[in-house]
Amino acid sequence: MLPTLRPRALKPGDLIVIAALSGPLPDIYEPHVEQTIIVLERMGFRVRRAPLLEAGRRHWWSAATPAEIAAELNGFLRDPEVRAIVANDGGQTVLGYLDLIDVEAIEADPKPILGYSDISLLHLVLHARTGLIGFHADMATPGFGGHWQTASPSRRAELEDLYSRLLTSTDPLGPLPTRPSWECWRPGRAEGPLIGGVINRVVLAQATRFALPPDRYEGAVLFWEEIGGAAAHVWSYLQVMRHAGILDRISGMVVGTPRDIHGLEDPDASPTLAEIVLDVLGDRDIPVLGNVDIGHAGPNLPMPVGIRAALDATQRTLSLLEPAVRQAGGVGDDQLS
Repeated sequence: MLPTLRPRALKPGDLIVIAALSGPLPDIYEPHVEQTIIVLERMGFRVRRAPLLEAGRRHWWSAATPAEIAAELNGFLRDPEVRAIVANDGGQTVLGYLDLIDVEAIEADPKPILGYSDISLLHLVLHARTGLIGFHADMATPGFGGHWQTASPSRRAELEDLYSRLLTSTDPLGPLPTRPSWECWRPGRAEGPLIGGVINRVVLAQATRFALPPDRYEGAVLFWEEIGGAAAHVWSYLQVMRHAGILDRISGMVVGTPRDIHGLEDPDASPTLAEIVLDVLGDRDIPVLGNVDIGHAGPNLPMPVGIRAALDATQRTLSLLEPAVRQAGGVGDDQLS
């Protein structure tokens, strides 16, 4: 198994690039990018927009061709001035350039890449290939620039502090802030590395030659969320993971709040998401914490892929036991600085 590859902790004044890593930027969402710049600058960072992040620019369903996106991303990975990359949005493009990423540049100078949805593929594949910690976290659209702006002032302050510590502190974040929505779907406690993302991309990643080896799921806390489609699709994705042996290896599960899934809109609908999950898990005695604020339904709690976490579904708590970044000048692997 590859050692964990931690990016260097960011410092005040470090440069963060907002990049079009997948879908295009419609004109209507330009204010989200502008607001994201304000948020990141308030955290103390310099911010630059990537050239491909241009309102109205598109190639089919993407911001540009996969080769163009990969070339721009590789430029940021090789540029020592760039200390972190924030995805603008998700989409349907990452599968097109998984084989074009400069893996050696990542190994030489690992950097935080923030995003979810389609960006889940980047996190999973780069973690499989290099051990890089992936930052399943908010992005510009609709995260920092949208969902954060509709949250209460206290919630925004809480998130800003959390993300600032995530990127700059070599101390573990510890307990993540809980919400009343969190539900215990199966009681118990577990501890292991966080592995996951949007569930359809978790399944797609396993279908590529860059799939996570089965042992990466051994003892892992699997987290996932989903947007769109139907409840039956979620059941099917979980069945794929069952057939792949993933559900036999994990120690716990964290399920994000679903969004726009046909069959789950009505709170009185049957089956519920909890019933679907427990049906596929069968008699596997693992704790399950449901309806957690990760994914498309609102502001995201950060879930660093590869970082050890402690889950207590009974008490409805989730704690990050390791930092996601290392000290500047320190090592980038399992040896915490």
